[in-house]
Amino acid sequence: MSDDTLHCELCERAVDREAAIRTETMGDLDPTTWQTLCCPSCGRRLKTVLVRD
Repeated sequence: MSDDTLHCELCERAVDREAAIRTETMGDLDPTTWQTLCCPSCGRRLKTVLVRD
């Protein structure tokens, strides 16, 4: 699996980073700096990433 592909453990599918749904983070993380990538099929959080300029 490459860095551009994420794995959803809930629905057992590979998700391209470009296809992932981007949402704001929860908690104390700054939403202008961090973003959560979620599965487009089931909505499960896949990864929280640093947003660069």
